[in-house]
Order: sequence, then C-alpha cells, then structure tokens
Amino acid sequence: MRISDPPDLPVRIWRTTVPGDPDGPVARARVRAESRRPIHPGSPPLRAVSLRYADGTADLVLVAVRSVLPAATLRRIAEGTAAIAALPDWDPRPAPAGGIDWGLGDPRRAGVVAELPVDPAGRGERHVLGAIALAIGRYGGTEWGVLDLTDNAILAYPIEEDRSRSMADFLSRFDESPVTPGEPPAVGVVLSPSFGEGRYLPCLAPVFPLTFQLERGRATCWFDEGLVDPAIARRFCAQITHLAGQPEDRTLSRIELMSAAERAEVLRLGGAGPVPRKEGRIDHAIEQVTARQPDAVALVAGDRRLTYRQLDDLACEVAGGLRSRGIARGSRIGVCLERDADLVSTLLGILKAGCAYVPMDVLYPAERLRFTAEDAGMPLVITTLAEFPSSPGTRVLTPGELREPRGPADRQEPADGGDAAYVIYTSGSTGRPKGVVVPHHNVLALLQATTEEFGLCAADSWTLFHSSAFDFSVWEIWGCLLTGGRLVVLPYWVTRDTEEFHAVLAEQRITVLSQTPSAFAQLVRTDRRARLDLALRLVVLGGEPLDVRMIEPWFARHSPAACRVVNMFGITETTVHVTAQTVTPAEVAAGSRSVGRALPGWSVSIRDELGRLLPPGPAGEIYVGGAGVASHYLGQPELTGQRFLRDDVTGERVYRSGDKGRLRPDGRIDHLGRLDNQVKVRGFRIEPDEIRLVLLAAPGVSAAAVVVHRDDPDDPASSRIDAYVAVSGSAGPAPVFAHARATLPEYMMPSTITPVERIPLTINGKPDIARLPDPRAGSVEPAADPAEESTGIADDVLRIWSEILNTRVTLEDNFFTLGGNSLLVVRVLDQMRERDLPRVSLKQFYGNSTAAQFVKLVSGLTDAG
Repeated sequence: MRISDPPDLPVRIWRTTVPGDPDGPVARARVRAESRRPIHPGSPPLRAVSLRYADGTADLVLVAVRSVLPAATLRRIAEGTAAIAALPDWDPRPAPAGGIDWGLGDPRRAGVVAELPVDPAGRGERHVLGAIALAIGRYGGTEWGVLDLTDNAILAYPIEEDRSRSMADFLSRFDESPVTPGEPPAVGVVLSPSFGEGRYLPCLAPVFPLTFQLERGRATCWFDEGLVDPAIARRFCAQITHLAGQPEDRTLSRIELMSAAERAEVLRLGGAGPVPRKEGRIDHAIEQVTARQPDAVALVAGDRRLTYRQLDDLACEVAGGLRSRGIARGSRIGVCLERDADLVSTLLGILKAGCAYVPMDVLYPAERLRFTAEDAGMPLVITTLAEFPSSPGTRVLTPGELREPRGPADRQEPADGGDAAYVIYTSGSTGRPKGVVVPHHNVLALLQATTEEFGLCAADSWTLFHSSAFDFSVWEIWGCLLTGGRLVVLPYWVTRDTEEFHAVLAEQRITVLSQTPSAFAQLVRTDRRARLDLALRLVVLGGEPLDVRMIEPWFARHSPAACRVVNMFGITETTVHVTAQTVTPAEVAAGSRSVGRALPGWSVSIRDELGRLLPPGPAGEIYVGGAGVASHYLGQPELTGQRFLRDDVTGERVYRSGDKGRLRPDGRIDHLGRLDNQVKVRGFRIEPDEIRLVLLAAPGVSAAAVVVHRDDPDDPASSRIDAYVAVSGSAGPAPVFAHARATLPEYMMPSTITPVERIPLTINGKPDIARLPDPRAGSVEPAADPAEESTGIADDVLRIWSEILNTRVTLEDNFFTLGGNSLLVVRVLDQMRERDLPRVSLKQFYGNSTAAQFVKLVSGLTDAG
C-alpha cells in the first residue's frame, strides 16, 4: 500500500530505495517479489518492507502468517487503528487443502503457482459467488462451493441445484449465513477487505487447488499446476464469466455451464464432426479382396486351409442353400457352431444371402439358446449340436445339409449397407438378454478408421480367439478378411490352454492379436518362461478395463517399437471399438487410465445426469456418437429410446453408454468404470440383475442378491460372481446351481451360491453388501474330511487348489463350485509345472474337476510317465 510515513509496528521495518517511477515496471516487479517472499518457521509471523522512491513516496509491503494475523487485522495495523505490543507464536504447519478429482494436474509441476484473471462480466460479488458455486455443482465431487476466508474461518454455502429455481433464487442463498463444512473444499473464495489504495494478496501459494480472490470488482484465480491443469483452470474461469452473465430470471435447468462456442470446441475435442458414412456391405467388400488375391490363404483351422476363392465358394453355397429354402432377405439366421472353418464360411454366406447372423455359443444352456431363437424370430438355425432346443417356426440344419451348389444368381439385389449384418445378444437388467442390431456399414467404418493407423494389410495373420457370440469376434473375423489377412481359427480348448495358445502364436507367426486384459495377463505370464519367438507386431486389448501395470513384464521382453500394444474402449452398441490408446512404458509408469481418443468417424463426450455437456476434467457418463452407433435393440423400442438418443447438442444419434469417464484437455478419455451396477468379468458384460432374476425363479428361493468380488484388486483373474439366496427350509444350494446352469451361460454362472436366512437390506431397501456373510462359508454342502490323511500328489494338489482358491479344499470339493474359473485353472497348471508335476490339459482339468478325480488323473499321468 502507498504510504508517506510507515506506521508504528512491533517488528523491524526493512527499508530499501527503489529507482525509477513508483508505478513503473521496476517498482511493480520489486513489490511483487517482496510480497511473494515466504516467512520461514522460526521468524516472526509479520514482515514489513518499505520501498522508498525518488519522489518521496513509499510502498509498504506487509507479509503475515494468515492464521495469526488475518486480513482485517493487517488493515487496521496499516491504518494505525490497531496496535500490537507483541506478536504471538505461530504453528508452521500448513492448513489442509481440499482434494480435487477433476484438476488433472501434472505432479511434476507441483508447487508451480499460476494466476489467471477472471472477468466478472460486469456483475457484483454475489453474482460471481453464485457463478462459482453453480460451476462447482456442475463439476461435481464436492458438497460445498463458496468459501469466505476473510477471518481465517473456512465457511461454505451448500450448492445443491434445484433446477426449477431461477438464477435470482439461487443467488439469494448468498444473503444467508454460511456454514462450516466437514472437510476442506477443493475450491475456495477469498472475499478481500478494502486496503484503500493497497492490494491484498491472500496467500503465497493457493490455499485450495483453485483459490479465487474477489477484490473491488476484480477477480483472480490462483492454482497449483501440480493439482490443476492450466487448460482446465482457464476453462473454469471462462465458465465463471459465462455463468455470472446469465439473466437472473432464467431457470437453472436452462443455464448451460459453457457458452455455445465453448460447447462446440469441447465437442470437436471429443471427435464430433460430420460423420462420413462408409457405404457398402461386408460381403461385397470381401468379394473385392477375393478378386485381388483369390489364391491367398484366407483361413486356417487345424489341418484345413482355405484360400479366398475357396472361402467365397463355400459362402456362396451357404447363400444358395438359404435362398433355395425360401429364406427371405433381411431374415435373422441363428448360428451355433464350434470355432472352425464352417463357422466363418457360414457367417459370410448368411451375409451374401442378404440376411443377418445371430451368433450363439455352443456352450450356452438350452434355455438361453431357446430364448435367443424365439426372441430373434429365427426361421433357421445352423448348428452341429445334436439337440438344439426346439422353437416354433424355427428349422435346424447343419452346414453340410444347408449348402447348395453355386447357382447363376448368387447375389440378390438391391442390397444396402444399412441392412443389419449381425445381432449380438448382451446381458440385460430386465432378466433377459437384449439383441443389438448392427448394420454392415458400421463394420466397414471401423476398418476405415483403423486400417491405416494400425497398418493392417494382407501380410498380417490374425487369430479368431473369441466366441462368435462376443463382439470381439467381429473385429477379429472381418478385420482380418476385409484387409486381406490370414485368419487362424483357434478351437475352444486352445484358447483356454495358455501354453498351447502361445505355441500356436509362434508356429503360425501371428502378427495381430486381440485379447481381453484378463486373458492377456495369462499370456504374459506364460511368455515370461517360454523360449519361442513371436512375430506379434500389434496387440489390441479391450472388453474390460486395463490395469496398465500388467504390461510391464511384456515390455521387458517385447520392445514397444516392435510390438505395439493398444488399449481400446468399446461397446457392442457402438461396433466393438470407440477409442484407441497406444500403451507405452510411460503410460505404465504413470498408471494411466486413458483409453485414448475417439477413432476417426466416432465421437465421445461426457455428460451429466441431465445429458448436459461437461468440459474436460469432471467425470460423467460417456456418450458415443458417429459411424459406429448401432441401429437399435431388437424388439425393445422403449429401451432403444432410452439409450439411443437424438442429441440436442449436435443433432446426431448418440448412445448413452452407462460408462463413467472424463475428457482430458488433449481429447483423450479416462475410463472410470460403470455408473450402474453392470460389471465386466473376464471381458463379458454382465448385468447382476439378470442373474438375480434367474435365481429368483429357482424352486424355494424367495430372495436373492448377486455380488462381484475380486480377492486381489490388482488381479482380474480373481474376479468371481457370488450369489446369495434366501431358501425355504434347509435346502442347500445344489438345486439352485442346477436351475441356474439350465439358463445362464458359463461366464454368467455364480462361482458360489450361499444360502442365507434373509437378504439384509439398507435403509433404502437395497441389499446391504457389507452384512452378507463370507461367500465361501456356505456356498456348497459341507464336504466330509477324507478318511485318512492325503499324502504325496494328493497333498500337492490340495495345497495348490487351496492357495489359488484362497480356501480350504478337501478331496470331495469341486474346483468350480469353490469359485474357480478358467483363468484360475491356468494358475493351477502353472503351479503344478513349478512343482514338477505332470502336464495336464485344460480339457482334462474340466473333465476331472473334483479334487479326488484330479488327484487320480495326475497320479495316472505320473505312473505313465
């Protein structure tokens, strides 16, 4: 503050002569430097510096410990209206700052303080306070918004947003008294007292991640770049200006957080723009590949090899068989086949006939198969199952029975890229699966978006690793064939035996591999001890969240420059993939949760619970737009209307994913899990409510709850589905298991079913998870202890099973009933190998899943060896 004579202070006043004009750049720089010099522990809590200029005037710079001498006291001292005989002692510990989960600062910049001016839009203090509070409410993550630190008190105003109120009503709350929040907030506001001609700087470093100072119609934002990214801070300040300028009579529901220009910029950041529609059909595009390279190998399945010409001939025979049986164009054809050459040629033949394929896994229980056939209205199912469950109006044929010699009119015209190519059924919260209808041009757009970026070409060899009923197979089959590659079809048991799978990768010189993180983690473990040379150049991970730390041992053996690892976020309803993030050692070291930017032609945005666009930083629901958005849910118009929307912001169709995420300032997306109770277990999307409704239909079950547990938070293989049922009388879980197996596919089967007297509920009437018992305590009938102590191989087996399953195992126990799954089977086999026990295949394990059976098997293999 400008003075003539310094006041009488209880500390030494340091006097310095400063050359030049008192309002010149030299003087301003010296005032700034003195005001920002900290007070160190052990020094008095007040420092005074007088800067004397040539014209006889001076600036007095007072720096004080705010917890000892608040702003009001400093002002009275400077004005001479208050005298202090002695300065009190002070505690050098800093006041705790609030947390902020949307700042996305760079930890390497911690301690770097930045300052931004905020335009109050010509409004008064109350409007700016209201704008800050409203912005914090839209960002979420805190109950309190506006703080008054004038007298060192941390005070706040609740920021609950009643959307029917006007802006004036919202601002009226700042006429009321604030309250004391329970925890230090993330955003603070300093209401500065008047210092006459002087300026008050509230702190040397921001007290909170974002600290605003309001002073005589001027506003300033201070922030630590280690906590808040400068781009996010700039946007937040711009939003304060936008909100402060809103008319007071406008209702809150009609007030956008961002201006129209900023909303357009944020949408562009997420990839929004004109959607280039890729015209054409999958089968027509593959015909073009066949014309270019008819004798190139298209498919390898065991000892069978098909060239593109041979694959096309087989597909034409399938199409001819469909037409000769009067199957109309646009029909939905069921396919329930093992992973082999017939599967791929049948799928392609269905597309050639102008129909859509509906894949079903041969391991699905009969009830699941029957439901899918009836719900999809299939006139025909192509399968090799001896007994496919009968359904009214549905014929059942094998691929051999269906095929007809190629005729003169193999293609029916007109055929359109907007026709459905396939319908994949996913888990549904209503208790029944829902069919997602995906057109041809969506798949072609996916390849258009990725071919150049990933360098996909005819020199590549891919694997068909996944079930045709899982949408990853769409990427594997058509991604390979549409780019002229060679598709190696892996039988089910090879995909479950990681050693055999690794050997196939080496033998077939596979270059492009698609995996869920859970499956890839097992491959990484096998690869560490294998000595086979792999030709992989691209690994695509998807289907479930990725913990990037699991990639570290892979990079230890495979250079990221030679084998690119890409983490892709996607949904069945948006055609397999939406975003792509190349994983590097830097991402691994940082523990990145990024799934990358939207693919060309796709777009992502983050919305709040009302569908309003959010800026980079705050978390919300991921909306997906662009070329990959599916057509609809089959036969479910109400659900289609809820999830597939016409976006008010862009006018385009978008899909509400139900996934939680945030947009980063560089356009990448962080995936933060689910907003609802949907979960991913080993890559499969599961609605616990679907499992619960199946359990409720079991005889004697009056209530049920389904919970997904993970014994090791860092290990996706330890995920398991645990069910609890309230059953009448003393009935055990066995009949409930039997009922569930008749309806649910293997990947949705509970690992444990625990009978309870009743399902405990919270005050809101929801299952109280914390009060449910240990699922392992009562999930199976108590097993009798073996008559005598087991020794040798039996001891080793029981010890390994107990360690892997984290529970005591007896010879009477079944591995899968105790919570085992295919990934844990691989762990068991790894442990056996380390103890020099005989090698057991996965198929043998599944056929001998009780401990007694398994011990007998291993003993026999030992004797034979």
